[in-house]
Amino acid sequence: MAMAKTKTTWTGESVEDFINALPDERKRADSFRILDMMEQASGHKAEMWGPTIIGFDRYHYKYDSGHEGDAPRVAFSPRKDAITLYLLPAEGKREEMLARLGKHKSSKGCVYIKRLEDIDEKVLKEMIQASLKYLKDLYPAE
Repeated sequence: MAMAKTKTTWTGESVEDFINALPDERKRADSFRILDMMEQASGHKAEMWGPTIIGFDRYHYKYDSGHEGDAPRVAFSPRKDAITLYLLPAEGKREEMLARLGKHKSSKGCVYIKRLEDIDEKVLKEMIQASLKYLKDLYPAE
């Protein structure tokens, strides 16, 4: 059986062009603010992953199944309904941080916010740092 090809890959497209093309002015401003936070925390410039994901600091993963690929350690995507934050803080810390974050929805690896003013940016910065640490511990740089 053939392995599924990873859909979300680095594209080399312009992050700034993508954000500037967003029709919602608030979402553009929030996206540039999140971009700054993630660049500062990761120490890496933003890169486009697929057509809509803005990621920072790559890592290579390989699962027991044999599936492997590259992914950003932290990322976000300004979607139509909400800004999706791709963050994986270690279990235990995640729920405590989400409880302090403010108005959001979440799934296993994503946090969804409508706008930055609805959340505590200090907690978001903590979550970004925790996600970077967790993934660096799980997948150290080669």
